Amino acid sequence: MDDAIIATEMMVVKIEEGFSRAAAAAYAWSHTAAPMLSGTLVTAVGFMPNGFARSSAGEYTSNMFWIVGIALIASWIVAVIFTPYLGVKLLSGIKKIEGGHDALYDTPRYHHMRKLLARIIAHKGQVALAVIGLFVIAVLGMGIVKKQFFPISDRPEVLVEVQMPYGTSITQTSAATAEVEAWLATQEEARIVTSYIGQGAPRFYFAMGPELPDASFAKIVIRTDSEHERDALKHRLRKAVADGLAPQARVRVTQLVFGPYSPFPVAYRVSGPDPEKLRTIAVEVQQVMNESPMMRTVNSDWGSRTPTQHFVLNQDRLQAMGLTSTDVAQQLQFLLTGVPVTVVREDIRTVQVIARSAGDARLDPSRIADFTLVGANGQRIPLSQLGEFDVRAEEPIIRRRDRVPTITVRGDIDEALQPPDVSTAITQQLQPIIEKLPEGYRIVEAGSIEESGKASTAMLPLFPIMVAITLLIIIFQVRSIYAMIMVFLTSPLGLIGVVPTLIIFQQPFGINALVGLIALSGILMRNTLILIGQIEHNKQAGLDPFNAVVEATVQRARPVILTALAAIFAFIPLTQSVFWGALAYTLIGGTLAGTVLTLMFLPAMYAIWFKIKPDDGILLS
Repeated sequence: MDDAIIATEMMVVKIEEGFSRAAAAAYAWSHTAAPMLSGTLVTAVGFMPNGFARSSAGEYTSNMFWIVGIALIASWIVAVIFTPYLGVKLLSGIKKIEGGHDALYDTPRYHHMRKLLARIIAHKGQVALAVIGLFVIAVLGMGIVKKQFFPISDRPEVLVEVQMPYGTSITQTSAATAEVEAWLATQEEARIVTSYIGQGAPRFYFAMGPELPDASFAKIVIRTDSEHERDALKHRLRKAVADGLAPQARVRVTQLVFGPYSPFPVAYRVSGPDPEKLRTIAVEVQQVMNESPMMRTVNSDWGSRTPTQHFVLNQDRLQAMGLTSTDVAQQLQFLLTGVPVTVVREDIRTVQVIARSAGDARLDPSRIADFTLVGANGQRIPLSQLGEFDVRAEEPIIRRRDRVPTITVRGDIDEALQPPDVSTAITQQLQPIIEKLPEGYRIVEAGSIEESGKASTAMLPLFPIMVAITLLIIIFQVRSIYAMIMVFLTSPLGLIGVVPTLIIFQQPFGINALVGLIALSGILMRNTLILIGQIEHNKQAGLDPFNAVVEATVQRARPVILTALAAIFAFIPLTQSVFWGALAYTLIGGTLAGTVLTLMFLPAMYAIWFKIKPDDGILLS
């Protein structure tokens, strides 16, 4: 659309100057096609790191490069071929203005603009310093902008995780899940409730990783009818859990998020060789996270130690009874877990019949000593006569990463906050613990922060290539090192408008805002390329350097402002989108400020570079 506006505006101006429609179309092609193509390619190349980055985040953003690139090139083709054709057919009502070119730009509005540009060039050093100062302030202001990796999804599901202590039987897990289900049955927002006991839910959403089978875990997926109902049910369920719903379990209430899957938004991995020392360090980390008002539902993936009953056989007694350790193990397996004894047919299937002791005896640790085994001669032997029982507290599960024992301490955050901001604050609080870690132990960030770091690491090698290709495209267009540098220097000016916009509207700066910033830099460089092209054309037409700069800015101000306004209005509806909202605000604020600053900064930079002085007549009139 921007390219079409520029081409159409050029045609309208030339028809008003007295050109025929065909001649105006040809003029628009010859004077705007090349700079618009360069701007289009520069914008498309800006998305190259997203397109070729090999990371989990790249799975979500790689298509942007191809879609945006194809769309931009298609837009350019339409603007330089189809738009001039439509202009020839439809721009029949535009009349020639007496006086031609001079009369078109001989209005009070343009005279005021010439005076402003003359003052800008007269004070070019101060203007350049002011713009640079604003840019530095904007960069510093990024420190108070909320940081984000990927936003929360707008899907209406509420997810509930029921985690019992590791080793809990699936019967007890089912009972705890039933309590939550009974509460949900009384809530009108819970339209459909589906429970998965002993495992996670199937992967019905791309940015979700199903949990592995675990008898102590259950997941409940609740579908509501809207985001409002989702949020209301989510907060009410959290309050019910805090008030004592299913107290025997850790009940976590969440929702789906965009981006690479991360079970918890903030997490830290504690690694080291000794599990005992490792748990001591993890407890310190967990205490710091629990004390932070920004965190909630803090836990570790090893869980709490669980009591384990050990039975140590007395080999002398075994020999006296004519038994071996294998005989005892097999009989205990029969009593405790059961063994298949036969199969029965059920319709077209066969089902194994498992024999074992009754549940009230098998599941009661205090009654295991009363089990009776059979000796070699058929005698009945109480289990307690064959050894000694010992109850110890043990780790229910030991997780390893790269074969090193690793505890992940993780938790949820206040939904008014963003994971990067919370992680930065928690990391600072963990520094005293990190500094005194023994050799061989370490604490590293995990969760969404780790995924963000992986994405940045994957894209980092591509940025120099992107910059090199961008500079190559620009220098092919402007054929000047100085002009190339000026074009490139205008690319980050949009940040001056982006930062205050994000702060005012409380929008986070994440991967979507970064994509918007890349697109914004391409838009600004395209406008700069067209403006420099007009300056060079004016100089070739016989204007002195000062008037060439002033008149070029006057001539290109209207199409530049029109394209900026078109982009701003086009992105206003996207501000309501959960996923694209930050991108829309980035482009709105950056385009508004960047366009104005480009029209001021470029004349000042051009005048500084080529030592242009203002025309005193224009300055004093």
